[in-house]
Amino acid sequence: MTVLEPFGARLRRAMDERGPLCVGIDPHASLLADWGLNDDVAGLERFSRTVVEAVAERAAVLKPQMAFFERFGSRGVAVLEKSVEEARAAGALVVMDAKRGDIGSTMAAYAETFLHKDAPLFSDALTVSPYLGYGSLKPAVDLARENGAGLFVLALTSNPEGGEVQHAVRADGRNVGATMLAHLSAENAGERPLGSFGAVVGATLGDLSSYDLDIDGPLLAPGIGAQGATPADLPRVFGAAVRNVVPNVSRGVLRHGPDVAALRTATDRFAEEIGAAVTAA
Repeated sequence: MTVLEPFGARLRRAMDERGPLCVGIDPHASLLADWGLNDDVAGLERFSRTVVEAVAERAAVLKPQMAFFERFGSRGVAVLEKSVEEARAAGALVVMDAKRGDIGSTMAAYAETFLHKDAPLFSDALTVSPYLGYGSLKPAVDLARENGAGLFVLALTSNPEGGEVQHAVRADGRNVGATMLAHLSAENAGERPLGSFGAVVGATLGDLSSYDLDIDGPLLAPGIGAQGATPADLPRVFGAAVRNVVPNVSRGVLRHGPDVAALRTATDRFAEEIGAAVTAA
């Protein structure tokens, strides 16, 4: 397998061609039940393959949530490997939502798992947690660069608990979330048309005009749909950076399964609404 062109360039092209929608693959036990599936490996496989079949040729990005596969052990991870392979073969980029974060050789091992081009779980990008210090991510940053992959770093998340860390003010007067954005801006300096190192910024957070979101990289924005944010909210939340936003929808699409046509209709509707909101900004 040859080294890919940088993730940021591939993502920009996918967003321009397909629109910026990211669809989550989140096989909650409750969703499996809603689909009439058992909460077992067979149900997991049916769910995941159906989502990939319905969405991977339409959405720019698919984002599997690793935990919902890991809970079934090695057989669940095998399902995930196949889903990643099939999604990428259909033209979607895959962001692995694993939120890994550690130091030294352990962080390097996490990076090898998801960002090495020959790894069974190789993904186009990986979500990571920087709260052992941004410098702890260096093994992942280096391997992502080497293999044409990217990272999405937790910066301003939408969960209420996140504020106690992300809004904490440093000695220099800048809060932790803003510090993460500044680190990412430095990583992406000079990269065109889009850097490969993005931030996770919740679409439910309201006015973020006090933050510099123009990091020359993508902003993965969970919260559209079931969490309460709408496509129309995106320009207000992200301002001038809205063109680089990758809005994530999970339950808003997945609740329409297991019917493939209904999943496709929901995907197309969100893609259209998001595209209209971004274009109008």
